[in-house]
Amino acid sequence: MNASVEKKREYTLKPTFGDSYGTGWNVMLDNFLRLLLVVFVLAILTGPMKGINFNFDDHVFNKFSGWWDNDWQHMFGLASLGAFAVFFGMIALAYAFLALPVVAYGSKMIFLQAVRKEKPDFEWLIKGFWTNYLSIILANLLVFGLVAVSMFALIIPGIIVGCRLAFVSYLVMDKKLDPIEAVESSWKLTRGHGWTIFLMGFVSFFIWVFGLAMLLVGVLPATIWIKSSFASLYQSVLLEKEKPVEVPAAA
Repeated sequence: MNASVEKKREYTLKPTFGDSYGTGWNVMLDNFLRLLLVVFVLAILTGPMKGINFNFDDHVFNKFSGWWDNDWQHMFGLASLGAFAVFFGMIALAYAFLALPVVAYGSKMIFLQAVRKEKPDFEWLIKGFWTNYLSIILANLLVFGLVAVSMFALIIPGIIVGCRLAFVSYLVMDKKLDPIEAVESSWKLTRGHGWTIFLMGFVSFFIWVFGLAMLLVGVLPATIWIKSSFASLYQSVLLEKEKPVEVPAAA
């Protein structure tokens, strides 16, 4: 009888900066190929959004000036280009708000499964389209609107709101909450953890930049580490809040 048993790595699920990034690192090592595939999919789907950049300056317009013999034809060409840019701008906007959130929210659920030592289910990347699509889209719009309004007021309130609503996507996918319930629950769950979320977000920027400096190859593991760490923080806070309060025994 083979007595060799594969030992599973222990995860420290405590809602602190160090434990979250430490657990995120271990989660990345234990599920690297599966999570790498998820990051690949996200990169492919978000790539077109970063590549759309309509910059019709005078240099571009001058290229078209020789194609027509008079000003009317030139004006018609410029109008066509403008209509083309508006059309694809609307397509990009619809794609960003009506499709990408489903995949982004689903990917967070996959990372959460990895933190919970469950086998990551790739179906989560598209499951939101037929399970809780409306909640995902509305929750994403609500968070975007709240953060944007706060940013317009002052930068600091926007950062605070963004940190306090960091768990909305997890709650929509994990607990199947509607947008309002997810926002309210995230605000309650993150109470007392705002600075941790802010610090993790701040450090994650430099982790990503360091990965970018490694000839682009390091961006992938950096992204996996960051996403695993935030999923670990959510799970840690969830366990902390749901932990039953111990009532001292009567003397």
